[in-house]
Amino acid sequence: MIKLIDFYADWCGPCKIMAPIFEEIEGDYQGKIQFQKSDVEAESDLASKFNIMSIPTFVALKDDKEIDRRTGAMPKEMLKTWLNSLLN
Repeated sequence: MIKLIDFYADWCGPCKIMAPIFEEIEGDYQGKIQFQKSDVEAESDLASKFNIMSIPTFVALKDDKEIDRRTGAMPKEMLKTWLNSLLN
Protein backbone atom coordinates (compact mmCIF):
# COMPACT_ATOMS: atom_id res chain seq x y z
CA MET A 1 0.00 0.00 0.00
CA ILE A 2 1.14 3.53 -0.73
CA LYS A 3 1.33 6.06 2.10
CA LEU A 4 0.83 9.73 1.25
CA ILE A 5 2.06 12.31 3.77
CA ASP A 6 0.78 15.88 3.51
CA PHE A 7 3.36 18.19 5.12
CA TYR A 8 1.60 21.42 6.11
CA ALA A 9 1.38 24.25 8.63
CA ASP A 10 -1.73 25.93 10.05
CA TRP A 11 -0.55 29.39 8.93
CA CYS A 12 0.14 28.31 5.32
CA GLY A 13 -2.39 29.67 2.79
CA PRO A 14 -1.80 27.05 0.08
CA CYS A 15 -2.00 24.34 2.77
CA LYS A 16 -5.43 25.62 3.77
CA ILE A 17 -6.51 25.38 0.12
CA MET A 18 -5.31 21.78 -0.12
CA ALA A 19 -6.70 20.52 3.21
CA PRO A 20 -10.32 20.03 2.09
CA ILE A 21 -9.19 18.54 -1.25
CA PHE A 22 -6.91 16.08 0.57
CA GLU A 23 -9.78 15.07 2.88
CA GLU A 24 -12.31 14.88 0.05
CA ILE A 25 -10.34 12.43 -2.09
CA GLU A 26 -9.20 10.24 0.80
CA GLY A 27 -12.33 8.09 0.48
CA ASP A 28 -11.71 7.55 -3.24
CA TYR A 29 -8.49 5.70 -2.45
CA GLN A 30 -9.54 3.71 0.61
CA GLY A 31 -7.59 0.45 0.75
CA LYS A 32 -5.10 1.71 -1.86
CA ILE A 33 -3.49 4.79 -0.33
CA GLN A 34 -3.06 5.58 3.35
CA PHE A 35 -3.38 9.33 3.92
CA GLN A 36 -1.45 11.06 6.70
CA LYS A 37 -1.03 14.71 7.64
CA SER A 38 2.09 16.07 9.31
CA ASP A 39 2.31 19.58 10.79
CA VAL A 40 5.89 20.67 10.03
CA GLU A 41 6.08 22.67 13.25
CA ALA A 42 4.72 19.96 15.55
CA GLU A 43 6.63 17.18 13.77
CA SER A 44 9.80 18.98 12.76
CA ASP A 45 11.90 15.79 13.03
CA LEU A 46 9.77 14.08 10.39
CA ALA A 47 9.85 17.17 8.15
CA SER A 48 13.63 17.25 8.53
CA LYS A 49 13.93 13.54 7.74
CA PHE A 50 12.14 14.15 4.43
CA ASN A 51 14.04 17.41 3.78
CA ILE A 52 10.83 19.44 3.50
CA MET A 53 11.77 22.93 2.30
CA SER A 54 8.36 24.23 1.09
CA ILE A 55 4.79 23.49 2.06
CA PRO A 56 2.48 21.98 1.23
CA THR A 57 4.59 19.02 0.14
CA PHE A 58 3.05 15.63 -0.55
CA VAL A 59 5.42 12.68 -0.17
CA ALA A 60 4.42 9.25 -1.50
CA LEU A 61 5.99 6.19 0.14
CA LYS A 62 5.91 2.53 -0.72
CA ASP A 63 7.46 0.04 1.71
CA ASP A 64 8.61 3.10 3.72
CA LYS A 65 10.70 4.38 0.81
CA GLU A 66 9.95 7.62 -0.99
CA ILE A 67 8.72 6.99 -4.52
CA ASP A 68 7.65 10.52 -5.50
CA ARG A 69 6.70 13.95 -4.17
CA ARG A 70 4.84 17.06 -5.23
CA THR A 71 5.12 20.55 -3.75
CA GLY A 72 2.56 23.32 -3.81
CA ALA A 73 -1.17 23.63 -4.13
CA MET A 74 -2.81 21.92 -7.10
CA PRO A 75 -6.32 21.35 -8.40
CA LYS A 76 -8.11 18.22 -7.19
CA GLU A 77 -7.97 16.59 -10.64
CA MET A 78 -4.20 17.14 -10.86
CA LEU A 79 -3.72 15.52 -7.45
CA LYS A 80 -5.91 12.58 -8.47
CA THR A 81 -4.01 12.17 -11.76
CA TRP A 82 -0.75 12.01 -9.82
CA LEU A 83 -2.15 9.51 -7.30
CA ASN A 84 -3.54 7.33 -10.08
CA SER A 85 -0.12 7.29 -11.76
CA LEU A 86 1.41 6.08 -8.50
CA LEU A 87 -1.03 3.18 -8.39
CA ASN A 88 -0.30 2.06 -11.97
